[in-house]
Amino acid sequence: MVILAFDTATDVATSALVDDGEVLGERASRAVTLLEDIDALLRQAGLHTGDVAALAVGVGPGSFTGVRVGLSTARGLALALDIPAAGVSTLDALAAGAPGAVPVVDARRREVFVPGRVIAPADLAVEPGRIYVGSGAVRYREVLEAVGAQIPPDADERHVPRARFHAALARDFRRADEVEPLYLRVPDADKTRP
Repeated sequence: MVILAFDTATDVATSALVDDGEVLGERASRAVTLLEDIDALLRQAGLHTGDVAALAVGVGPGSFTGVRVGLSTARGLALALDIPAAGVSTLDALAAGAPGAVPVVDARRREVFVPGRVIAPADLAVEPGRIYVGSGAVRYREVLEAVGAQIPPDADERHVPRARFHAALARDFRRADEVEPLYLRVPDADKTRP
């Protein structure tokens, strides 16, 4: 089964085309080029949109706009191609790319997303000697390393939620409009409502 997977929740958008566990192609760029990346992956693999059987999309946590770009793209493609989709946590994909590591995504506003919550980096209970990966680990390297965290070099691919892991983790395929974002805090726009 050919799965098209992508995640746009962080500053680095990733996409991959996977056929029964074999990665046919993978790209890393920005959310604004997601459709171009998908087209390039299909051409590179010699496939057409009709060959894609399902989608795996990153549902966050991450940038509200980035998550919405990914989900909107998945919904549009799934509707047009009449295929199902599965949502995969961006944190789970990061963890799959770095077994045993703690995934940490930059949440902006001097906070990070970690499994199940949003927290100030200084409040994260770091296990000395354990590896921490992701955009939050890179941004708050100094804070986390000061309390014993091990963080790979900035350019290490373990800091990026690779779409190939989304494809591997995808379960519970359903209609794309049933795939929900994973928000760990209220969007700024909702804070102003009475």
